[in-house]
Amino acid sequence: MSEKYIYGFNEGNAGMKALLGGKGANLAEMVRSGLPVPPGFVITTEVCLKYLKDPKILDTIWDGVKSSVSALEKDTGKKFNDKGNPLLVSVRSGAPISMPGMMETILNLGLNDDTVEGLAAASGNRRFAFDSYRRFIQMFSSVVDEVDSGKFEHVLEACKKKLKLSFDNEIPAEELEKIVAEFKKIYKESTGADFPTNPWEQLRKAIEAVFKSWNIPRAVTYRKINKIADDLGTAVNIVSMIFGNLGDDCGTGVCFTRNPSDGTNKLYGEFLINAQGEDVVAGIRTPIHIDELGKVMPDIYKELCKLTSQLEKSYKEMQDIEFTIERGKLYLLQTRTGKRTAAAAVKIATDMVSEGLIDEKTAVSRVAPEQVEQLLHRQIDKNAKKDVLAVGLPASPGAGVGMLVFDADEAEAWEKDGKKVILARPETCPDDIHGLFAADAVVTSRGGMTSHAAVVARGMGKPAVCGCEEITIDLDAETLTARGRIFKKGDVVTVDGTTGTVLAGEAPLVEATFGDDFQKILKWSDEIARQQVWANADTPEDARRAREFGAKGIGLCRTEHMFMATDRLPVVQELIVADTLEERLAALGKLKVMQKQDFVDIFKAMDGFPVIVRLLDPPLHEFMPKEPIILDGLAELEKKGQGKSEEALRLQKTLAKVRQLHEANPMLGFRGCRLGMVYPEIYEMQIEAIFEAVADLTARGVAVRPEVMIPLVGTKPEMKFFREMTDRLAAEVAKKTGVKFDYLVGTMIELPRAALVADQLAEYAQFFSFGTNDLTQTTFGYSRDDAEGKFLFQYVEKGVFKENPFSELDRDGVGALMKIGVEKGRSVDKKLSVGICGEHGGNPASIAFCCSIDMNYVSCSPFRVPVARVAAAHAALGALK
Repeated sequence: MSEKYIYGFNEGNAGMKALLGGKGANLAEMVRSGLPVPPGFVITTEVCLKYLKDPKILDTIWDGVKSSVSALEKDTGKKFNDKGNPLLVSVRSGAPISMPGMMETILNLGLNDDTVEGLAAASGNRRFAFDSYRRFIQMFSSVVDEVDSGKFEHVLEACKKKLKLSFDNEIPAEELEKIVAEFKKIYKESTGADFPTNPWEQLRKAIEAVFKSWNIPRAVTYRKINKIADDLGTAVNIVSMIFGNLGDDCGTGVCFTRNPSDGTNKLYGEFLINAQGEDVVAGIRTPIHIDELGKVMPDIYKELCKLTSQLEKSYKEMQDIEFTIERGKLYLLQTRTGKRTAAAAVKIATDMVSEGLIDEKTAVSRVAPEQVEQLLHRQIDKNAKKDVLAVGLPASPGAGVGMLVFDADEAEAWEKDGKKVILARPETCPDDIHGLFAADAVVTSRGGMTSHAAVVARGMGKPAVCGCEEITIDLDAETLTARGRIFKKGDVVTVDGTTGTVLAGEAPLVEATFGDDFQKILKWSDEIARQQVWANADTPEDARRAREFGAKGIGLCRTEHMFMATDRLPVVQELIVADTLEERLAALGKLKVMQKQDFVDIFKAMDGFPVIVRLLDPPLHEFMPKEPIILDGLAELEKKGQGKSEEALRLQKTLAKVRQLHEANPMLGFRGCRLGMVYPEIYEMQIEAIFEAVADLTARGVAVRPEVMIPLVGTKPEMKFFREMTDRLAAEVAKKTGVKFDYLVGTMIELPRAALVADQLAEYAQFFSFGTNDLTQTTFGYSRDDAEGKFLFQYVEKGVFKENPFSELDRDGVGALMKIGVEKGRSVDKKLSVGICGEHGGNPASIAFCCSIDMNYVSCSPFRVPVARVAAAHAALGALK
């Protein structure tokens, strides 16, 4: 082979994750550090990618696999396919980016009817040998040949029931031998072939199964949820088996160097005596807290604490470690960066800065913008009365309310129908990933804090209660029973993952609050970011909330939202149906008083920070009643004999205006600055109200920084007209009030033409704000409501788009126009302020693009301001691209 496709653990290092996968690279690094790692080798991710195109690559590398197995034989003193002292191996996946539990693993490979006898003789423990054999048959059958694992579980359960046993590890050797025979029968009945006895055939099939598992549904779903590229592939790690199920001086466990739920700096994890690794993570037996290891195996516990501390200091990051104890000797089987909750991420990051392990920039990079969203999760109101149904382990914090559902597919289907669901299972498995993603929270009756459900829920930011043993979940009957009460599918429960409680009914929830550690992260983020974060706010309440969340300005104040208030809508409708200028001015006079007070309140709330006020944008028909409602009103008056009444005449006039305003395509019709060109008195009223509010506050010593934004400008004459209108009215208000004030006039760039002639607009505009909701619509030629309702989902599913372009900015099209707009605008005015005020302003990937084209600020909803502050810092650090 000219290329190197296989690496021994002694040949790699932590920097080779792209080639060796995270698991292989980290094991290699541990070997370099002299840590107790069982011998093994890695088949690279490149082989996986080649295999998925042409399986014949395995023929090319097979001699290399055999040579590597020979090296394992030398290292262990055991022989593969040997009746005396057989070498058994595990075959495990390992992607460059951690995907816990999503791909396949096979343990105890190399066993057959001959080698199991050799293992029994070499170990002096026949029970252990046949326990390993039955595990191998079940795992191999399920992973390689897709035999239903439930068939094997049924045999185990029947045996335990017959012998009145509680756990698998209590089954005696003679019964395990019978179980092995039953398992082989199940395999033959399911596949039509005998279970493979040649270890080399077993190994080849296992390697192929791991490669294929890169594209199994749960792995694809996980990558989609976590935005992991599909072209990375997985490595295959072939490791000599270390046995935790040899007896009571053996065990296996998973631990984290810090608490992954709350970030406390203390070894955290679980273990089982006389067990193999899958027993812990699968939730088959509820494991024992890691602290207890210090009592049953004190020397092992001390060594584990020492080694895990060494690993954390080496990686300067919280580690998730798998370990096995074989006859009193500790082995480390894996280390990787530990998945954690958002709260834990914040605490660990800030603590590590205090401890001198990392700097502030690294700390900020460790808290993902998506995790900040999780910190905004609501909690159960402490003062609420709680109807506690059961108590389990607080596996992932936060609270969720929803209807009980017992199947992952059904959870996904209900969520798509707009229902909030709680997924309840005895334990979850990797195939449940889509249901976990859809659910608001998760409950399991089995499993511990390191079980699949707990780990995945923490990674997703979903509230979870695990190991809730007082709950009985009947999947066939679709019921949850606890404390003598029965809950059926569709019944509402509340899950409190912070305290580990499950409550009957819907408990009241309250918004989350930010602690001191998170405030540090936000402060450091602002120091790192090259952009400010502003907020979209239409009311004084929104403005105050935006300031509380750290917004440095209002990037979009939509005046039309003020018109929608119940006391104002009739006045707006009076304005719209007016036949003469005098009638319009009379209505505008009433509105001006209301608008002025709105602006006074918002400017005061922002306390000297800039406020961009967008003049009226939507088409006028949006303020009018719908035609069927008017017709119903007229019909009702006719019934009462009042068809000629004053009210009927008013409705007839309104109907005529509604029909006159009707447009085939309102999004591209009579709206935005076009309204102000045809009815300049509307924009004049709004501008006067803005400046009169500014003058009043300035006279009172209140700092105000108003910016007037003209919507939907597409031509230089439009921009010139409104700049001159604004300057004229500002001068008139200043003269009338005797108060001088500063202001800016700019435009929203939401048409492709506006971006292309941005240099012309910049002759009159003092700032640009990209309205990317409409810019996306006009660039693609999509009506957003129609596109999202009819075909965009399918476009994403079929790979036309990686993401919905209304959620994440389309860089190639819309982004290219934005880049042109920024460059052309600043070619005229180097100091031109540029920002974004569409929904994309709160999307981390879109914020990264805005940073790349040197925007001054991003503006988003108040509740997304903390997310955007961290995202802006990540963009400046290059962590977001």
